[in-house]
Amino acid sequence: MKYYLFIIIFCFIGIICSAQTDQVYLRNAHINEMKKDFLGAIKDYSKAIELAPKNAETYRSRGSCKSELKDYYGAITDYSKAIELEPKYAYGYRVRGSCKEKLEDYYGAITDYSKSIELEPDYSLGYIFRGDGKFFLKDYYGAIADYSKAIELNPNDEDYFRCRGTAKYLLKNYYEAIADFTKAIDLNPKFAYAYYLRGSCKSELKDNYGAIADFSKAIELAPEDAETYRVRGSCKSKLKDNYGAIADFSKAIELKTEDVSVYFNRGLSKFKIEEYQDAIMDFSKFIEKKPDYVDAYLARGSAKSMLIDHRGAILDFTKVIELNPKNSHAYIQRGLSKIILNDNIGGCLDFSKAGELGDKEAYENIKEYCK
Repeated sequence: MKYYLFIIIFCFIGIICSAQTDQVYLRNAHINEMKKDFLGAIKDYSKAIELAPKNAETYRSRGSCKSELKDYYGAITDYSKAIELEPKYAYGYRVRGSCKEKLEDYYGAITDYSKSIELEPDYSLGYIFRGDGKFFLKDYYGAIADYSKAIELNPNDEDYFRCRGTAKYLLKNYYEAIADFTKAIDLNPKFAYAYYLRGSCKSELKDNYGAIADFSKAIELAPEDAETYRVRGSCKSKLKDNYGAIADFSKAIELKTEDVSVYFNRGLSKFKIEEYQDAIMDFSKFIEKKPDYVDAYLARGSAKSMLIDHRGAILDFTKVIELNPKNSHAYIQRGLSKIILNDNIGGCLDFSKAGELGDKEAYENIKEYCK
């Protein structure tokens, strides 16, 4: 009898120790996760799973660590196991959908987000996540419907209005987009990106003064954003404020904008204020990055012409023709440079070619220079 009692007590103690050990691994995993030691956390979660393989939350936690390490396939496997153990686990569907979205499996992500909405229909973020999935698929109307539902459930989140406004912007519904961005700003007056987006809508509507005001506010709130300087510079250029445009384009370059068009646009502004040599430098910098951009050669050739470098101009106009044989303006400009260099035959042939392409200016030049 004592022997059997001993066995029962021993097994009971073993169970308690096992449970305690499981908790020890979970505690260590949580500590490692807080320290951003995700590999260490994964090892501890894996050990905890060996000891307690039916704990859905442990799989979810391990999946979260894998997601942090961008092991999205591994994370999906863990989230799927958590869902298998708890089929009504709405959060599990959301995080699995998020991983699928990162892997650009947008249809799979939408399916998971839809399931999470089915389980938690009053959770506003579920609609935002599904709307984002539709957004990436360019289903902007579907995205707007989901964002609108999220706003209905939570009308005080500025980012929800930003999401919906962005979808409307891409549908060129600029007036409604402005209304959404304005609401976002009302909810958070320091929302720099909302000012940037509203300014972009105003720019599309040719309200350049209004756009500049919004971009300026965005810069006040986020002074290190290169893109905002670039777009404000473009608006100033349209208003013929070339010095202001140059200042903004230069600031964008200083902040290391990734949009190389800023060099071309700054070059155009410099050309307009007759800073031709500096304009050439900007056009050349742009051409280094975009060697097939026709207008850059045309602009650089024109700047060289203004500096009486007609041989250099001819090279650029010839490159334009090589890239686009139907560019009549390049033939006219090259023809004028050839005439100045006393190549009358070559110049007149270029005018004739421009005329064949339908350029009326060509025949005016033929009358004047090709008698």
